[in-house]
Amino acid sequence: MLFNSLSFAIFLPVVFFLYWFATNKDYKKQNILLLAASYFFYACWDYRFLFLLIFSTVLDYATGIKMSEAPNQHKKRFWFWLSIVINLGFLGIFKYYNFFADSFAGALSHFGLHVNVWTLKVILPVGISFYTFHGLSYVIDIYKDRIKPEKNYIDYAVFVSFFPLLVAGPIERATHLLPQIKNPRTFDYTRAIDGMRQILWGLFKKVVIADTCAGYANSIFADYGDYGGSTLLLGALFFTFQIYCDFSGYSDIALGTARLFGIELLRNFAFPYFSRDIAEFWRRWHISLSTWFRDYLYIPLGGSKGGTWMKVRNTFIIFLVSGFWHGANWTFIVWGALNALYFMPLLLLNKNRTNLEIVAQGKIFPTIKELINMGITFSLTVLAWIFFRSETVTDAVKYIGKIFSTSLLRAPDERAFIGSSTNPVVAIVLVLFFVLIEWIGREHQYALSRFGLRWYKPVRWAVYYILVIAIFLFMGKEQQFIYFQF
Repeated sequence: MLFNSLSFAIFLPVVFFLYWFATNKDYKKQNILLLAASYFFYACWDYRFLFLLIFSTVLDYATGIKMSEAPNQHKKRFWFWLSIVINLGFLGIFKYYNFFADSFAGALSHFGLHVNVWTLKVILPVGISFYTFHGLSYVIDIYKDRIKPEKNYIDYAVFVSFFPLLVAGPIERATHLLPQIKNPRTFDYTRAIDGMRQILWGLFKKVVIADTCAGYANSIFADYGDYGGSTLLLGALFFTFQIYCDFSGYSDIALGTARLFGIELLRNFAFPYFSRDIAEFWRRWHISLSTWFRDYLYIPLGGSKGGTWMKVRNTFIIFLVSGFWHGANWTFIVWGALNALYFMPLLLLNKNRTNLEIVAQGKIFPTIKELINMGITFSLTVLAWIFFRSETVTDAVKYIGKIFSTSLLRAPDERAFIGSSTNPVVAIVLVLFFVLIEWIGREHQYALSRFGLRWYKPVRWAVYYILVIAIFLFMGKEQQFIYFQF
């Protein structure tokens, strides 16, 4: 069930009505309803994988209790590693087995040894990387005595399976979400309206911006060998906005939906394309994943406490693992390594914590220096996204090579835009409009959070209706969100 589908447009109001009006506002009944709704939501993708989700939930729920009841550290460690191995084992089998098998066969072929490896013919369970990380953080926190195990299975299962975040995050922490699930919730009209506003902006980003950009990006990347540098640069820019609006749009809808039920989820994006260096970009992009790796990988490895070698090693590890988390392809690993290289000068010069405040805070325009830094950071990000989007590393290298050629000076090839329902000029205008709204709202939780609240009410509502009309005009065939594949 997609957020941008008719079925979700029916599903959400039904669950909302039952949640607030059919449960007597009893939070225990509300949690049962949320769990049932979440399992139904997930089963709509493929009911067979629902059993995998339930198994993972039961495993970590039982492991948490067993660790707290363990008579000694040895037993506690046994249950801890049992959960870790099984969780990562499932993730490895479904997501990474074929990658390792094919890579092994490819490595042997370089030595003249040709083997036929057995590969799995199975689709990747949607959301497995996200709900697996929910469970891992919970088990690790109990093992480190940061939290106590949850004894109520329903409450814990809602934490893992809450439908707005189930298939593409944000990656929640038990310390943040479980207390909200375990306490009574009251309907807040202001919060609900704010949630609807964030859902509206998320849908606009996904349906109008991301899906429009996707048409051009997919066409250009699929036949990049036929086009010159200027066309390929446009393709890279279209993908840059596609992936941001697609993923952050999903997060906006998830956060807004959760707010309708009186629950606040972790913020996942903070206007990353306005970053002045790569360190700031990674503090603002996919925040829940970046902080997860920081807390459960980077810091346990020693973080920045050791010497230069340890800081460099740990930084490369988290970026490479982050790339590998996104998918079983060398392109993602190279993407992670490239971002690590971007990060190195800042780390070695101790400037990775320089830009902590919002760019041009309290001002309309940035300074020339800020504008240049944003331009450099954005350009480096676009370059890295080419590896992320390409089918192979070779394709990415060739793609970049053609951009940095004399054909960059030629006009874009019109063939790249044939067949699209949207004129490329209209698409560019839409992107510029989106960037303007994001810039105006960059000091808030999301772009529309405070946009126009001081305006005359009919004018503000006219803006909302324009966004709604745009969504309906651009909504064609339901387009899956990019991060469902991860």
